Amino acid sequence: MKVLMVCLGNICRSPLAEGVLRHLAQEKGLNWTIDSAGTGNWHVGDPPDHRSIKVAKRHGIDISGLRGRQFGTADFDNFDRIFVMDLDNYRNVLRKARTDADQQKVQLLLDGQREVPDPWYDDALFEPVYNMIHEACERVIRKELAH
Repeated sequence: MKVLMVCLGNICRSPLAEGVLRHLAQEKGLNWTIDSAGTGNWHVGDPPDHRSIKVAKRHGIDISGLRGRQFGTADFDNFDRIFVMDLDNYRNVLRKARTDADQQKVQLLLDGQREVPDPWYDDALFEPVYNMIHEACERVIRKELAH
């Protein structure tokens, strides 16, 4: 299984989701490829936001070595599932889809039309965002293992 997590800048939510899913997959002995990207290019090459690094570390996950990159059309070829954090990024990723098969790979990380809020402007959101992402990643693994 190859999974890509996508948010806007690839420094807060998506690297956190990458780290959480990788950690959970390793605990289950799953040999998954997990990456993250942003729809914007402002933080290409940058490490995750220090607050994302801190909340991940509090939960035993090290994301400090990750670096931001921008989502591109080749990601449709390289990943089986593309999880986005909010509706804006969902629309931005779908705009790059070339085929129905590309579109079918894209979904919101949270069930329904719920979004993972961007914690960039509110330090108090990092822990709740971590919890949302952790629960969603557990669900992703359960769904895949059920198939």
